[in-house]
Amino acid sequence: MKFKMTSLEKKWVLYDVANSAFTLLVSTIMPIYFNSLADAASISEVDYLAYWGYATSASTLIVAFLGPTLGTLSDNKGRKKIFFMVSVLIGAIGCIFLGIMQSWLWFLLLFIIAKSAYQLSLVFYDAMLPDITSDERMDQVSSQGYAWGYIGSCVPFILSLVLVLLYDSLGISQSTAMLLAFILIALWWLILTVPLLRSYKQVHYVEVKHGAIASGWHRLSGIFKELKLNKKALFFLIAFFFYIDGVYTIIDMATAYGSALGFDTTSLLLALLLTQIVAFPAAIFFGKLSTKYENYKLMYICIFAYLCIAVYAIFLDKQYEFWVLAFFVGLFQGAIQSLSRSYFAKIIPHEKSGEYFGIYDICGKGAAFLGTFIVSFISQLTDSMNLGIGAIAIMFAAGLVIFVKTNRI
Repeated sequence: MKFKMTSLEKKWVLYDVANSAFTLLVSTIMPIYFNSLADAASISEVDYLAYWGYATSASTLIVAFLGPTLGTLSDNKGRKKIFFMVSVLIGAIGCIFLGIMQSWLWFLLLFIIAKSAYQLSLVFYDAMLPDITSDERMDQVSSQGYAWGYIGSCVPFILSLVLVLLYDSLGISQSTAMLLAFILIALWWLILTVPLLRSYKQVHYVEVKHGAIASGWHRLSGIFKELKLNKKALFFLIAFFFYIDGVYTIIDMATAYGSALGFDTTSLLLALLLTQIVAFPAAIFFGKLSTKYENYKLMYICIFAYLCIAVYAIFLDKQYEFWVLAFFVGLFQGAIQSLSRSYFAKIIPHEKSGEYFGIYDICGKGAAFLGTFIVSFISQLTDSMNLGIGAIAIMFAAGLVIFVKTNRI
């Protein structure tokens, strides 16, 4: 039977299309732009990669602190949409101003703010999943979100590529082309968010009559006691911490890594466009497989595949090998993200989804500081970028072992 989404499910999926454009910008054009600013300031390739990694780590640390707190407050009646809207506005406006920055240091500081706001918007967005669909449909709806996010984000990305790569032919400067690309991504993000903002209603919530902040802090402290009793959720979060950390490190550092190795900029961008295109059918395919096979079995495959990808990256030194890497990342990227999101949404109390997804974000994007820090630190310690990237294979191995334990509880 063909899977058909409801109107609200489609509008929720549309936000994946909206925010994925910013994700693609961060993982492709933005590091290249920062590279040009760093090069103008005579910063070495190894230091450039390290500074980019440290900035990414800083933004995820901020979200690790704010995510659970704001996520808990968003569970209060009528709050989730407001928190979501504010984070989107800060992120999109920050994206526009990034195109104006000419100092590499100020660029990094503003990048930290914009990326933190983007990540916080996903805490509230993911927590909306129990409100917009049923447990039985979560795997497929979550997969549709990532799938359409990957393919939809290609539209503003291709337009941005035209601006960035053909600015001379268009009769504009490179800095103007970058600014226009950043504005385009911000508008895409904002406009496609409107349908969800207009239609979303918070179904599951916590009723708080007074002292919302004090109540939120009290509930947040209580969630850790709940996790001691909910062993399945606790062990999943630990496993998730390790394997998704590696996934987001690869997403955040791929272009910076290829650029630092001296690969052609145009080829790098096209290779990562390939990742988006491959991820679209792959995510939908895994979503359909989830109706025939249990979610956790598919996740075993995805985590092991990423372990192999990380090991492969150690030996990467030719441009065509980066294309191979991009293809296989696309094959499993959407699947591991969407299946993890729906797996977790099923094993938590729906009325506390904001609280739990705040913790989820610590163990995911909020904890990704460890992976980016490892890459930066090992790269500088060994003077080898390959060893730095390859070191995250350890994260996938640990995540796989703990996830196997999770499904025996």
